[in-house]
Amino acid sequence: MPVLNERDYLEHAVRSVLEQDVDGPTELVLALGPSTDGTTELAHRLAAEDARVHLVQNPAAHIPVGLNAAIRASRYPTVIRVDAHSELSPGYAHQALETLARTGAANVGGVMRADGRTPFQRAVARLYNSPVGLGGGAYHGSEHEGEAESAYLGVMRREVLDEVGLFDETIRRGEDWELNLRIREAGHLVWFDPRLSVTYWPRENWWRLARQFRATGAWRGELVRRFGRSNGLRFFAPPALVVVTALALIVGVLQLTGVLTGGLSLAASAVYLPLLAYAVLVIAVALSGRRGLRERLWTMAVLPTMHFAWGLGFLAGVLRGAGDTVDASRLGDRNTPLP
Repeated sequence: MPVLNERDYLEHAVRSVLEQDVDGPTELVLALGPSTDGTTELAHRLAAEDARVHLVQNPAAHIPVGLNAAIRASRYPTVIRVDAHSELSPGYAHQALETLARTGAANVGGVMRADGRTPFQRAVARLYNSPVGLGGGAYHGSEHEGEAESAYLGVMRREVLDEVGLFDETIRRGEDWELNLRIREAGHLVWFDPRLSVTYWPRENWWRLARQFRATGAWRGELVRRFGRSNGLRFFAPPALVVVTALALIVGVLQLTGVLTGGLSLAASAVYLPLLAYAVLVIAVALSGRRGLRERLWTMAVLPTMHFAWGLGFLAGVLRGAGDTVDASRLGDRNTPLP
């Protein structure tokens, strides 16, 4: 479990791991980044209370670096990746081990069920759980078990990790997708089991969410630069929305200044139609279901934020690479670079 500034979530996440029912010895290795909110002190207390909790340092604060440090410090033949911003459902580990044995897969994952405590966080969670928000990844709500492109978090055979290599430490976001690509290219199976469920707590405010999605989009753009067509078509929808919006702004300026007139202006106005359809979609999603007024309003703000922040990041990542872009959404007022 990589950990950075998770004071409000860490203890619940750790408890959900330690309460798993597994036949055999277990351990939980926390990779501690340079937290500033008391998380490190809390982690040391949790380790003192339970001998199964071990601590390693992750001064770089990057997720794949922390994951690799934790994996190298671990001792057992199955590696279960967990997140400090989430909670495993009861029976998660037992079911995952059974699925690994039954399918012969190298990596098994389940459903990310986002949840929230405030109207804003609930709005974000709702969109995480919807194909309209995050796209068609199986782990965002599919009910059909089977072979998958990637796995949320992941329950992995250590021998396969040793064979293909651990997480690529040059990739700051999307490192799980890239690892699963190598696993599949090596001839192994990645499997989705909807009976596996993890509760995920999204970012707590708009600015943190926008920074998270911009960084994630930039790294997806970097992955497109590196791996091209191995990336699914769904990843190109948000940047297409950004491009159409930019074209609409240009057309609008040209129309207002009189550069575009007559039939040519009328034809160019067709660029507004996709944006009109998108606005209708956003409003329809916000009004659907039984939600409070504040959650509906936040939905109308959050959905475009997800798409535009991700799309802008993606275009930047494709054009110039992600470079040192990091997800700084858990660092208070700090941005980049990380220590």
